[in-house]
Amino acid sequence: MKTVSTPSSQLGTDVNRSGELEVFVLVADLGSFSEAARKRDVSPSAVSKIVARLEARLGVQLLQRSTRHLQLTAEGQKLYDNGKRVLADLNELEALVTARNKPSGVVRINASTATGQRLLIPLVPKLMETYPDLVLDLSFTDYVVDLIEARADIAIRWGRLPSSDNVARLLGHTRQLIVGAPEYLTRMGRPKRPEDLERFVRIGWNYPRAVPHWPLCDKKQNTEDKRKIHISMGQTLRVNDGEAMRHLAIQGAGLARLSLYHAWDDLKAGRLEAVLEDYNAGDLEPIHALYVGKPGHLPLRTRAVLDYLKEHVDLKHAESFPKEFLKRK
Repeated sequence: MKTVSTPSSQLGTDVNRSGELEVFVLVADLGSFSEAARKRDVSPSAVSKIVARLEARLGVQLLQRSTRHLQLTAEGQKLYDNGKRVLADLNELEALVTARNKPSGVVRINASTATGQRLLIPLVPKLMETYPDLVLDLSFTDYVVDLIEARADIAIRWGRLPSSDNVARLLGHTRQLIVGAPEYLTRMGRPKRPEDLERFVRIGWNYPRAVPHWPLCDKKQNTEDKRKIHISMGQTLRVNDGEAMRHLAIQGAGLARLSLYHAWDDLKAGRLEAVLEDYNAGDLEPIHALYVGKPGHLPLRTRAVLDYLKEHVDLKHAESFPKEFLKRK
């Protein structure tokens, strides 16, 4: 995080309140007095004294210290979360006053592996060209991260969102469909009805929040309850990575339920084919950019990246299934 700079020579008894706060946030970010001191080019004892003075002034313990690591107390976590926003506001105020209101500094973005490769990475070159003073720190994980714990400014996630204090900005939707490799479908016989799926390997997810079934719909039934069909994902093959699931389907290891956005190129090239589209429930999976904090209090750099994603992520083609993809029967 870029914060209001405190010169090394001022890291003594004359550090003001914002300077104390900046040093504390830096220690919390790096998890070490020594690393914070190295960053500031001062001694660890100088950094330790500033944090101790801050604790004495507030009358609370902010850090649990041990020989191996530092851990924030409840009061420390509260000061850290709010202190980062205060320092970001000071940065923006300084930038406005000095006419340096260009997004700059580090923006940490977390996404699933598949989303990172297919959606985020293609946008990065133009994003860096648009905002040359930004430093992008990208990480890819297929589980839902705690933004504060992962020190991420933005997380991009598909599907249902767990309850949290995060703010979600909708980027778009994509249709879901069941797909398989042509050779696999020829060998096994193309399924005609949902019950036919029982003889197929149904590649599933192995992380806790995953929905354990594939939702299908029998549109010929006259009541909503009868229309709904739930096909459980098989236990034979499970993964925690969307790209792994896609590649397994292409190699003929089983059927997979993927987003149309994810499978688009493979469907177009004939590496995958959709099955049971007459029973597709038509559900659209949303994709969100998640962040912590109120929209009006975001650092300029984070807001710039969020606005860029909202403007340039285009999923309209992935909301409905093209008829030409159904030509293979």
